[in-house]
Amino acid sequence: MTLKERFRKFLPVVVDVETAGFNSQTDALLEIACIPILLNEDGVFYPGEALNAHIEPFEGANLEPSALAFTGIDPNNPMRKAIAEDEKTALRRIFKGLKEVRKAEECRQCVLIGHNAHFDLSFLNAAVLRTNSKNHNPFHQFSVFDTVTLAALAFGQTVLARACKAAGLDFDGNNAHSALYDTEKTAELFCHILNSYPMLANALHTKPSTVELTDNNNNNK
Repeated sequence: MTLKERFRKFLPVVVDVETAGFNSQTDALLEIACIPILLNEDGVFYPGEALNAHIEPFEGANLEPSALAFTGIDPNNPMRKAIAEDEKTALRRIFKGLKEVRKAEECRQCVLIGHNAHFDLSFLNAAVLRTNSKNHNPFHQFSVFDTVTLAALAFGQTVLARACKAAGLDFDGNNAHSALYDTEKTAELFCHILNSYPMLANALHTKPSTVELTDNNNNNK
């Protein structure tokens, strides 16, 4: 089974964002990281190459002090400002890289994987609207795979660090709340669950659907 067959032509991509609050409409997006999930010839899922960015707060963005204290991100740090990109540049660079992977895997769209995935998706969608990047965005508008649910099913854990430890994966709390590190660990966890829990037998014998899911199709709700 190929990757496109396993996920109905969706390319799974792990995404994590670090933000300056919980409101995707008003609070700044500060970091984003994306890792596509791939499948080798032996049928083993593994994390692909990471794409990530430090992002300058958009004009007028709210920077909640408690959120900055929690993540440890200082938007005004000179070292950070030297490498930070504006939202539009960062998103379109990352989207371009993901589209290349998607095309190579013959997939139609990317689907976001996250730990509390709709939080990440809400900030991603808000940034897409702010930067007029809808035509560049490879992600499905509302479908997600959430590792909170998968980890609860597999290990009875919902916290990322505890789920990783239950899976036998290393997790360094000192590196947590970095978008790149959290994305790497979420990708490892997602792959571990997929590789450890095969599809149910009857799932391999279903007839292919004649309905293709698109952003305008509500069949996935």
